[in-house]
Amino acid sequence: MTENQKAGLILLVLFGLWLAVLVRGIRRIEGGLFLYVLYFIERLYSGVAYRVRFNVRSPFPPEGAAIVVANHRSPLDPMFLHHNMHISQHPGGRFRIIRFLMVDTYYDIHPLVSMVCRAMRVIPVARSGKDMGPIKQALRALKDGELIGIFPEAGINLGEKLLPADPGVGWLALAARCPVYPVYIHDAPVGYTMVAPFFTFRQVHLTFGEPMTFEEYHEQKKTYDVTSEVTLQIMHEVGRLGGEDMSGYRCLYPGEERHTS
Repeated sequence: MTENQKAGLILLVLFGLWLAVLVRGIRRIEGGLFLYVLYFIERLYSGVAYRVRFNVRSPFPPEGAAIVVANHRSPLDPMFLHHNMHISQHPGGRFRIIRFLMVDTYYDIHPLVSMVCRAMRVIPVARSGKDMGPIKQALRALKDGELIGIFPEAGINLGEKLLPADPGVGWLALAARCPVYPVYIHDAPVGYTMVAPFFTFRQVHLTFGEPMTFEEYHEQKKTYDVTSEVTLQIMHEVGRLGGEDMSGYRCLYPGEERHTS
């Protein structure tokens, strides 16, 4: 065998290995090739631009329903929460997609954004928050064993402390009877436009907490008092992960206007 033939054989073997890794990745990710490409781009971009770090590997279950709850300071937060989905605490698990509830005005802000949102199966929510349709859609997804992501502050928070939470997350946790995974996103890039955070480079760190369950509330009526109590427990854990002072923290009152950033 000549040197050229040996070199060609080595390249062929390397190409075969790369193709095998690619096919395995596509088969493992929910959504197929398009989402695999999106995930690859996201990993490259956020890894370089934001040097994303975590306290643990992705703790989300390899299958079954769960709710992911996080603070919300940047339009890039969903990207950060997906960043290490391939580095799971559960070897051999799938690359799971988190279906986020997102304000509908962002859903249709640009055709490319709409395409990505539809691929990610985002659930659009009216800014008023008075339509229970999205919550019921999220509940059906949880009943089907999917991951749902919620930012209970009901908008991007440009301040320093957590905003009052929408108690809908407590209602959903009780109705679905599934675990809730609290997460705090530290130092996410903020900005007064949707574009600015994409060019505000800094290191981002995520702190994952232990899953929370609420069996003691399952047989109670899902009144405002009950759902707000569950929501407060979730948000206090999110705040604790971020080192925030949660004294005096509360949920949104019935009929109270939501944050609109």
